[in-house]
Amino acid sequence: MLKLENISYIVEEDGLNKTILDNVSLTFEDGKTYVITGPNGSGKSTLVKLIMGIETPTSGNITLNGVSLDNLEINQRANLGISYAFQQPVKFKGLKVRDLLDWASGKKNDFATLCHYLSMVGLCARDYIDRALDDKLSGGELKRIELAMALCRNAKVNIFDEPEAGIDLWSFENLTNIFKNLKNCINIIVSHQKKILQIADEVILIKQGKVEKTGKYKQIAPLIESNQCNKLRGEHE
Repeated sequence: MLKLENISYIVEEDGLNKTILDNVSLTFEDGKTYVITGPNGSGKSTLVKLIMGIETPTSGNITLNGVSLDNLEINQRANLGISYAFQQPVKFKGLKVRDLLDWASGKKNDFATLCHYLSMVGLCARDYIDRALDDKLSGGELKRIELAMALCRNAKVNIFDEPEAGIDLWSFENLTNIFKNLKNCINIIVSHQKKILQIADEVILIKQGKVEKTGKYKQIAPLIESNQCNKLRGEHE
């Protein structure tokens, strides 16, 4: 179980304090998928960055299975089982796809295992395991590889910050199936897309740095529309 208690995040902007998140408390239970949504600038990405340790909250506490994360660095949180996928996948010069998947799983994988994970994201292992993680790979290819890395890592908490951003149609259409294969863990997805919102066990609507409402998609949808979160009606709908 992941718990956020009274989390606030305040930054200084032009000499004035600006509140990005204001006293947010949330509980994420094992085996469930959560989608965080809301208007642009509402604090969604900041919230998941605080969980990963990319940013540090001004006040409040974060715990994973009773263990405080407050004084832990990013790598220490990763060692506890927290995985983070950025909006734009990170490139690793000098590494091959097989190296990244071996690192993510913590072991040397045979070809059949690599084929299993890559095929789940629509990539042929024979064509990709020895490819370098560089500019020759498209954004869609890098996004798929990042998803394969999440699948083979078996993390306790998987965080995806707008996983649909910049990906090809195949990847988007299969995202929901990939998330469904991430079981016995906590999945936290930042997204505006209706198809992703619909698979959530719980949707968390954030507005102006506060949790406005949590619940099933059907309960949250009218509020999203009233907040004019127009990305809900995006091109992939």
